[in-house]
Parts: sequence; structure tokens; C-alpha cells
Amino acid sequence: MNETKQMLETLKRCLRARGVTYRRLGQTLGLSESSVKRLFSEETFSLGRLERVCRALDMTIADLARLAAGENERSASAAPSSLTLEQERILANKPSLLACFYLLLNGRSIVEVSPRLGLSARAARNLVSELAAAGLLSIERGNKIVVHARLPIAWRPNGPVRKLYERQVRAEFLQSDFAEKNEALAFHSAELSQASMQILLRKIDKLAEDFAELAALDVKLPPKDKTSVALLLATRPWVFSMFSNYRTRAAL
Repeated sequence: MNETKQMLETLKRCLRARGVTYRRLGQTLGLSESSVKRLFSEETFSLGRLERVCRALDMTIADLARLAAGENERSASAAPSSLTLEQERILANKPSLLACFYLLLNGRSIVEVSPRLGLSARAARNLVSELAAAGLLSIERGNKIVVHARLPIAWRPNGPVRKLYERQVRAEFLQSDFAEKNEALAFHSAELSQASMQILLRKIDKLAEDFAELAALDVKLPPKDKTSVALLLATRPWVFSMFSNYRTRAAL
């Protein structure tokens, strides 16, 4: 795929992630929906029009180029973003290091990390040095930090980080009525065929991909325009204990 096509495909993904339809985009650009569709199909964007489209998504052409480059990197390797076992051990052994890594991964600068973690500038720089020594990031010219991972991180199911924090994360996350703005909790139970379960699993995988896509789209936004958000997805064959016990007694 050439660079122009890659950028336009990435732009389409950004539009979907933002929930912006061709009709709505056309209203922003002063064009009909059919004209917008033709722009994408014929790849006839001028730089000025491309800039206006990006501005409608709260991003720049440079942001779009970085996202497109990231898509190329992801397509070059099917493996999810993951860390070595030793890197996970290093992060699990020092909570402040894991917190620093999380903030940098989400696009925060070292200047923003210090007050967020209640650390001095020197202490924050020491954490960055430790992350660099572990191969989790590199410090380039001008003290530019390049994190060697992307969201989301595929933590090992039985690895050090999940063993140490997963139970605590689940308990804290679920301690809510999920009734406030931007909160949602849905629980459903039903009997499904094997085919339906496979469809459901694919939909969950797609939602996880959409979440990661939104995170990549927003990573460059200033902190004031973002909120830390968690998404918990889970499904498994399961019977509520009350029904399970009833069924057992009924079978006797």
C-alpha cells in the first residue's frame, strides 16, 4: 500500500473512531456526502482540505502521518505490543516505575509526570533512566523520550504485573454503581450456540481494537483534554450459583 492510500485508510479509521460520518464531515467541509465519498474513492484531497478534515478530528496532518506510520509498523508484525518477562518483573517490582511508564505510554511528557506522581524533577528523571536501562524507552537528542511500546500492552496472563495487580485492579474498578456520566456497566446472561459464541468473541476483539485505536488517536492531545479511562471486557461459559445449585437439587 502506497503512503497516500495508507494515510487515507488511517483517516477513515479515525473518522470511524470519532463517530464522524461522511455526511457530518461534508457539512463541516461545505460538501455533499457524495462529494466526500468521491474524495476518498478518487484520493483527490488537496493539502488544504486534508488539513480541514484533520482539524475536524482535533488532530494535525503530522498526527495523521504518525498514526499511518504506526499502522505500517503494526501491519508489518501481527504480534501485539508486549514486553519481555524481565521488563515485566522490573515494572512489577517498583510501582512508581510502572506508573511512570503508564503515563509516558499515554503521551505524557516527563515534565507532566513529576507533579502527577508527586515526585521531584530529579526523581522523575531517575525513573526515566531506569526505564531506558530496561529497554522500555530511549532518550534521544534534546531529551526527547521515545517509548518502545504502544497501547494496549499485552501483559502475560500469569506474568508478574498481572499476578501482582490484577486482583486489586478488578476489585477497585468494580467498586462503583456505574451511574455517573461516561460510565456504563451491562451484564447479560443467555444460552448461546458455539457459532454465536465465536461471533461474540470476535465482536469483543473488535471493540478492544477500537479502544486501542481511540487511545492512539488521542495520545498526542494535551492532558486537559483527556481522562484516564478503563475498559473491562469479559465473557465465559458460566451459570449463576443460585441456578446451578437449583439444577443440581432438581436432578437428584
